[in-house]
Amino acid sequence: MNLARLGEDNVRTYGEYVSLAFDGREWTNVEQQRAANRLAHALRGLGLGPGDRAVVLLPNCPEVLQAYAAVLKLGGVIVPVVFLLGPEEVRHILAHSEAKVVITASQFLDRIEGWPEPVVLVGGGDGGHGWDDLVAGRPDDFAAVERADADLAVILYTAGTTGRPKGVALSHANLACNARAAASLYELDRTAWALMVLPLSHSYGLTVMNAGNILGTKGVLLRWFNPDGVLETIHRYRVQSMAGVPTMFVYLLNSPDSERFDTSSMRQWGSGAAPLPVEIVEPFEKKFGGRLLEGYGLTEASPVVSAHRLSGVRKVGSVGQPIPGVDVAILDDADRPLPPGEVGEVCVRGPNVMQGYYRLPEETARTLRNGWLHTGDMGRLDTDGFLYIVERKKDLIIRGGFNVYPREVEEVLYAHPAVAEAAVVGTPDPLMGEEVLAFVVLRPGGGADAGAIVAFCHDRLAKYKCPKQVRFVDALPKSPIGKILRKELRRLAG
Repeated sequence: MNLARLGEDNVRTYGEYVSLAFDGREWTNVEQQRAANRLAHALRGLGLGPGDRAVVLLPNCPEVLQAYAAVLKLGGVIVPVVFLLGPEEVRHILAHSEAKVVITASQFLDRIEGWPEPVVLVGGGDGGHGWDDLVAGRPDDFAAVERADADLAVILYTAGTTGRPKGVALSHANLACNARAAASLYELDRTAWALMVLPLSHSYGLTVMNAGNILGTKGVLLRWFNPDGVLETIHRYRVQSMAGVPTMFVYLLNSPDSERFDTSSMRQWGSGAAPLPVEIVEPFEKKFGGRLLEGYGLTEASPVVSAHRLSGVRKVGSVGQPIPGVDVAILDDADRPLPPGEVGEVCVRGPNVMQGYYRLPEETARTLRNGWLHTGDMGRLDTDGFLYIVERKKDLIIRGGFNVYPREVEEVLYAHPAVAEAAVVGTPDPLMGEEVLAFVVLRPGGGADAGAIVAFCHDRLAKYKCPKQVRFVDALPKSPIGKILRKELRRLAG
């Protein structure tokens, strides 16, 4: 199969309808398909063919989705790249993926300086082929190239928490199975607007495109996250759902102008990519309406693994139950299954699991063992099959022989009325092995010193879990999608 068929099936199933809004303009599903077809002809003229890799380096815009569809129609492989990456990271991805074409914009040409292959520039400019000129006069139809289920569709480079980014190789079947499973859980009116604010260069973008085609939904796309922009869009379009990361919900909750906007249309806020602080759930729902539901996924799983159901039971602190067709097990260090309630490594099995890390056979063998994807996340399952993520394996702090899970400490810190954001890391200690260090961002006008915050923790945690030191910062370092970068915090900790 070819994932591009999902877009073609969408038109046959639902007819023409407005499927996308961006910067005041609306696009129908038919217009999007025709734009993708014209670009597919143009890319073929530049030499892109089945199996060839095309890098897409752009902020959120309709051209991203059109480019994805065009590359797939050709039988090519999409390589989405976050536009915030620096030149060294981008050049590594270009070289490692052996890309044949780059689709970008003139303001990002410094990232690909010296690259010899064709460049397509959205908005035109010197240094490449202008998108509009390239597609002008091209036919509106294009026969999608057939691909095998196991053929590569996408290579997504991970953020690179250790070393250089790794390319996660996902097949047409990986992404199609995951999109269908995610779509099967959708309970909202397909004719109501959803808000798309996460980067389309993330695996989220592929899920939006594929599941949206299956469901016939419509989305308002924002170029990037801004609290007032999100709230104004919800108010204007009567948006019913939005997917985001915890940082976004923290910013929205602390937004000083939120009362100006009507968010009563919201029914579902989906949170993923990082742990959602339990302490913000109730005040967030009280302020904005709807249900804030946490799920779990990772790029290596295409990406969705588990989710809460809108009309089902919600267990705050968990990431829901596995989606249809996906198995989750908690395994010990010897890859033996652990009973409900015990903490071990979260392992995933199903048709959504990646083919492997592109051109990294040893890394692939370490991660895909005995039929399971070893996620590197620590978690537990309860007797109802709800999954709880405790911590990344490498983020575990061992203090005097006792395990300290940063998330447990962070939940207490978020409960402090003066704290807007918090993150905890371990620092070397000659006596205890490691000590607990907390980085804290205070709310505007928040008045708390380090001693008060440590005392607050001592009232709520075992002594060995409490931070020995608190450092106040203006902001926490984050990835382009909004994940807090503990690697950077450990570097700051020295």
